Amino acid sequence: MSPRVRYFAFLELPTLEPERVGAGDIAVLRAAGLSHAAIEDAIYVCSLFNLCNRVADSQAFQIPDPRGFAFFAGIMLRYGYD
Repeated sequence: MSPRVRYFAFLELPTLEPERVGAGDIAVLRAAGLSHAAIEDAIYVCSLFNLCNRVADSQAFQIPDPRGFAFFAGIMLRYGYD
């Protein structure tokens, strides 16, 4: 299994069953050649997406329609993230 596939397989655990994540899961990633920094980054990104998704779900955020996406894309292209 490639390191990229291992990332995604691993990231299901903190997303769906965070209480099951253990040292053995990290050992599998290290055995696949992933660095400590890469594993740590993956966990941080996964955690942030999980947090954002749970907040959005709890507040019943709506996904924009195509016109809304186009509008916000124009704003991002013009102003960036500032």
